[in-house]
Amino acid sequence: MTKGLKIILTIALIFSFQQLVKAQENKNQHYLQKVGVLDSLYSEILSESRKVYIQLPASYNHEKEQKYPVVFILDGEIFLPTVNDVQNYYSGGFTPEMVLVGIANDENRVRDLTTSTISTRYGMPFKEKNGEADNFRKFIKEELIPFIENKYPVSNYRTLIGHSYGGLFTISTLINQPNLFANYLAIDPSLDWDNQKLLKEAEERLATQNYKNKALFISLSRQLHMQNSEITIDNVMQDTTDYTLFPRSNIAFSKLARENAKNGLLFEWKFYPNDLHGTIPFPSIMDGLKSFFEWYQMENTAKINSFDTPQKELFSIIKFREQKLKEHFGYDAPPYPEELLNMLGYMSMDMQQPKKAKMYFELAIEYYPKSANAYDSMADYYEGQNDIASAISFVQKAAELNDSEYYKNKIQELKNK
Repeated sequence: MTKGLKIILTIALIFSFQQLVKAQENKNQHYLQKVGVLDSLYSEILSESRKVYIQLPASYNHEKEQKYPVVFILDGEIFLPTVNDVQNYYSGGFTPEMVLVGIANDENRVRDLTTSTISTRYGMPFKEKNGEADNFRKFIKEELIPFIENKYPVSNYRTLIGHSYGGLFTISTLINQPNLFANYLAIDPSLDWDNQKLLKEAEERLATQNYKNKALFISLSRQLHMQNSEITIDNVMQDTTDYTLFPRSNIAFSKLARENAKNGLLFEWKFYPNDLHGTIPFPSIMDGLKSFFEWYQMENTAKINSFDTPQKELFSIIKFREQKLKEHFGYDAPPYPEELLNMLGYMSMDMQQPKKAKMYFELAIEYYPKSANAYDSMADYYEGQNDIASAISFVQKAAELNDSEYYKNKIQELKNK
């Protein structure tokens, strides 16, 4: 247990420290990054085996029995590493730690992600099997989500990410089964599919359905017209050729979403003038996740950083955040990482503020009751107050949760005092 931390505590330094820890954990490895553990399940609905890639949060510890929000990523074999990179920078401060599930779409991609059946596209024969998005969504709902929830530490707070045809599928899911996910990130979606059929279906759905507590982020790349550079974001809607049907469909949907703001949908649309269809996923994922979780960002950090803030006010700040997270997630979630509560506790001890220290350690135990480290920290507090009996009691609780020689030796050392 590290004691005597003689630094000025800031939230920014906390998260820099977390990044350093992640780097240190990999220092003995022979690679810089290894993302996504392969798993699979057989689908009775699709009559085939499906691959998924799973990435757990860096802080995951099975002993704590903590559950995390989950992100389902279409074309996961391509985009899971990108989502993971974004999470490595933004999780904890801007977004919550989350389990990432990459759904492989390297086979039967067009079949599974397109929303209606066509035989021609832009006047040309289209022979690839297509139009089975409803069946693929049934697989996700009835087989994949239960499989993930039974096997991995995930909650029922879910986000869906899709690019191109995956973006089409993402918006189709929002329109047809909005309660399946909380957040929908559609990256340069192919809303031109089947002569804008989904766009036409959305007109009625967006006007009549309730999308409260649902969020949609849509992006559009700069490829507005492949042959005419004079077509810009300002005049593309005046063009009537097939060359601009893709961006016009995207813009038309965004207009429709804004016109129906009364349905409760939290909507954001963003144009990326410097990105192509192939490069837009990275900035879209970054901006989309930050948009979805703007409410997650910490409040009153200056007061938490200040040693002059009264204990009662600090407690109110923490409890306010606890309630805020519960309202958004729909379930109880720790308002702060255990490491942060621990560090605040030790810093308060160093600053001769024992009541604050005790409060932080008590909160760490409340929010992380399966953590041996949380009880051990409380033992350090009581040892510092010369209450050896209480210190022994808390170390014993830590030892019950973690059969470590460290705790056994510590108990004996305290008994010898």
